[in-house]
Amino acid sequence: MTIAPDLRASWQVPAFTVEFWPGRQQRYGIVIPVINEGARIRSLLSRMAALRIAEQADVLIVDGGSTDGSLEHDWLRSHGVRGLLRKTGPGKLSAQLRCAYAFALEEGYEGIVTIDGNDKDDPEAIPRFIKALEDGVDFVQASRFIEGGIAENTPASRDLAIRFIHAPLLSLASGCKWTDTTQGFRAYSRTMLLDPRVAPFREVFNTYELLAYLSYRVPRLGYRCIELPTVRRYPKGEVPTKISSVRGNLSVLEVLLRACAGHYNPAER
Repeated sequence: MTIAPDLRASWQVPAFTVEFWPGRQQRYGIVIPVINEGARIRSLLSRMAALRIAEQADVLIVDGGSTDGSLEHDWLRSHGVRGLLRKTGPGKLSAQLRCAYAFALEEGYEGIVTIDGNDKDDPEAIPRFIKALEDGVDFVQASRFIEGGIAENTPASRDLAIRFIHAPLLSLASGCKWTDTTQGFRAYSRTMLLDPRVAPFREVFNTYELLAYLSYRVPRLGYRCIELPTVRRYPKGEVPTKISSVRGNLSVLEVLLRACAGHYNPAER
């Protein structure tokens, strides 16, 4: 699968290195963004290995600059990881995702599943995400709040913010009924990611913008979007998150409002 040269030339992708990569093996790729996840990423990968996920999709980790020693190459390979990218350019989560998605599309994957590396999401749902992509769905969103989903130990402030602010605003703006819009556990089709009307490879996507933007933009373009029930468990006590309590949440709210107002839409040609 080739990408039109003029389209690829328009992409803005942060610098990254390929730590190891023997080549694509499966039709679908699983992207796991991490930074200093320690035992959490190893727990997630062990669970995925037990489920034999690597027999259905290639597992690709994109590291934002970990220094905790959790990404030792031999250990990763022994637990089903196909490749490791390390972002060296600027930016946070959205920048990591731009690196990994660009790489995956250039390698020819038909679709991408993304799951956070902090071990809050149950990877048993991944085969259902892949099946949805095979059935022609363009955007699969995990949800702990629909029938069959489980939300465990979710901080009360976060639960209320998702249910009564984030999801309702994005549902209203996008015309799609969403219930769990802050989750990074998702799947995207190749066709959608390559659509210049979506244009996810832009420098404006640096922190958490890309997640909110895609939830807004993709349904409005008529793509097929669904939610699937998943299990999301927060550990008791410390909450594994990269979002600070006050400043970080205000930033997420600002991104939400900008996305719903169409601020991140690509310029019309």
